[in-house]
Amino acid sequence: MVNFLSILFLIFNILFISTPNSFAADIDAGEQIFTANCAACHAGGNNAIMPEKTLQSEVLERNEMNSVSAITMQVKNGKNAMPAFGGRLADEDIDNVANYVLSQSVKGW
Repeated sequence: MVNFLSILFLIFNILFISTPNSFAADIDAGEQIFTANCAACHAGGNNAIMPEKTLQSEVLERNEMNSVSAITMQVKNGKNAMPAFGGRLADEDIDNVANYVLSQSVKGW
């Protein structure tokens, strides 16, 4: 019985805990998409339209935009002067861009 439980525990760990997320973000792809679609207004983490709303870490935090889900929502739906990209970019591309933006904000652009 102990061996059966040990094997069951091992199988559970292999299947559910140690398996990498198949939806992991591709930061390099996010950078390419950002460069092609976002950099005109947000080069270097800045904001050419609304200078006070940069992509710097502390500004994202202040505006409650410091998560992948918040950035994804903004990119998909747009807000204020920012256009919606939900109809132009695939969900995976938007997720990659959001992860890229968040990773760059942590690095300080």
